[in-house]
Amino acid sequence: MPHSQTAVFRRLVRDHMSEAPVVVPLGSTAAETVARMAATRASAAVIADPDGTIRGILTEQDVVRRIACRRIGEQPIDGLMTRPVLTIRADDQLYQAIGFMRRKRLRHMPVVDDDGRLVGMLFLHDALGSAIGQLLEEIDRLTHEDTMEGLAQVKAAQVELARTLLADNVPAPEIQALVSDINNDLYRRVLRLVVAELEGEGWGAPPVPFAAIVMGSGGRRESYLFPDQDNGFVLADYPDEAHASIDRWFIECAERMTRALDRLGFPLCKGGVMASNPLWRKSLPQWKAQIAGWMRKKHEAMLLFCDIFFDFLPVWGERALAEELRAFVTETAPQHPMFLREMFGIQADHRAGIGFFNRFITERQDPAHIGHINLKLMGTLPLAEAVRLWALRHGVAATGTLARIEALHARGRMSDDEVDRLRAAFVFVTGLQLRQQIADYDAGRPVSNFVDPRTLTDRERETLKDAFKAINDFRARLKSELTGTLL
Repeated sequence: MPHSQTAVFRRLVRDHMSEAPVVVPLGSTAAETVARMAATRASAAVIADPDGTIRGILTEQDVVRRIACRRIGEQPIDGLMTRPVLTIRADDQLYQAIGFMRRKRLRHMPVVDDDGRLVGMLFLHDALGSAIGQLLEEIDRLTHEDTMEGLAQVKAAQVELARTLLADNVPAPEIQALVSDINNDLYRRVLRLVVAELEGEGWGAPPVPFAAIVMGSGGRRESYLFPDQDNGFVLADYPDEAHASIDRWFIECAERMTRALDRLGFPLCKGGVMASNPLWRKSLPQWKAQIAGWMRKKHEAMLLFCDIFFDFLPVWGERALAEELRAFVTETAPQHPMFLREMFGIQADHRAGIGFFNRFITERQDPAHIGHINLKLMGTLPLAEAVRLWALRHGVAATGTLARIEALHARGRMSDDEVDRLRAAFVFVTGLQLRQQIADYDAGRPVSNFVDPRTLTDRERETLKDAFKAINDFRARLKSELTGTLL
């Protein structure tokens, strides 16, 4: 299958939308609206306020059903348009839009920004131009309706999609990003169900705006097939005296969300890094105060909290709250070099899996994996941790490992050679890790991060050793820069 045939899974709606051909204000007559549609050969007209707020839509079918056989051409269109209007966000994945439109039998759909304002129109026939027919079944499986049964099928479809993309020679980091996007979309869809459920049961709407965030590999968009939950809530500020009543709603929301995600295949975090834990459910000012406290006190447990937290990414709700928190972290971290030094200290033993005499460091305790290499513990983890610290030191806001490497390079904080070696190391190790997880899944084994070096080709073993050396060389430089000592 040519590489281009899977590109649909990596594109956004904004890349394929066009301007809405006809936009008219409320009060326009049916006759003039239809005339404009005819003049532009448009199949739909969007009725919107001057600021882009969508009020309704008039389609060709509406014209046939409601107007053509009735003498109402001069009447206002307000009573003839369809509302409410189904829309999609410009930053949503294109495959999500295709699946939704096919399921709802829509030929076109207005595209909105984060504030719900009209920014364009997506036409199904244009979007389908990016999707080869044999991939439509996978798209349909990945865009099931918002029910727990439908979302469970979405989760189950991930492995097959990852297999397809890996066979298509798509680099593993791109597959990770897509898997992460699917996982984060499941977060969004679960939260929509939970919020609607709470409203229907009399709990009411969210008492204050909030953003749901994911942390760890999901926040870096580097998830593998079966990540556990690392999530939190960032709430808009509210008076202290209202805490009991407001937090009651968010406790219920968080508990329902985490239980639903667990049923879908996102195991509950054993360390309690979930919005159901008040440590990870705070207002924006409380989050800022907590982070500032973590950086001042430098207690080992708090340093571990930071290690989990700093990769956070918003997945639902008021993204501006999470973005302000990200800006705070990006600005504050470089001001605390001792904190970053202590952060490196708790990670000092996290070296890549190559030891004396150029030999792999393999598992010695887990009976199921004796002699195997833990590609996460001995590969991606020490690299992601080191790059994160260097990014925090230099005020880089990006969360992905490769994005951080590129940003550090652009700022002159990594040499061309270092970037090439680390990028190649990350792509190769993640590729082996993903391939092994799919093999485990197919064989009915527990999906793990372990690979038996004897199953690798000679070339793969040598490339893996080069990757581990690149990671350890970078960590040695980082230690020297942050602590003034050598590994």
